[in-house]
Amino acid sequence: MPLPSTCTVRLQAQLDCLPILLADIRDDALDHKPASSKWSARENLAHLGRYHEVLLERIQRIVSEDRPLLPRYRAEEDPEWPRWNTLPAREVLSRLRALRSQLLQRVAQLPDSDWSRIGLHSRYGAMTLVQWLEFFLLHEAHHLLAVHQRVRE
Repeated sequence: MPLPSTCTVRLQAQLDCLPILLADIRDDALDHKPASSKWSARENLAHLGRYHEVLLERIQRIVSEDRPLLPRYRAEEDPEWPRWNTLPAREVLSRLRALRSQLLQRVAQLPDSDWSRIGLHSRYGAMTLVQWLEFFLLHEAHHLLAVHQRVRE
């Protein structure tokens, strides 16, 4: 089963919204934290960057191991999160673009047979690699919406 074209298009284009979302936004607006103690726009973007690294690791495990158990990702429990959380916004965006290129290259290298391989999510159960990528894209879209909300508050 190959990766559906709709998934490929979203993977290629979903981050193209960032220049539009961030047009005319000052750097200090990216660090604005709402009273609800939710993440700032910069922190949401840093989370997306770090989660690209996590997804690349998970893809490797799914294609090289038999049904690996992949725990729920929580930034607060990730020893690498503080490194990402302290980066300036421009560095976060630069790294995010570079990691997206890596992810696109990795996905393009996968044979069709790998898309049906299974990774076990600790909360959502058995998911094919296609489902993992869909889950990633939905998660990413949620954080892009949060970026839009934070910079407009």
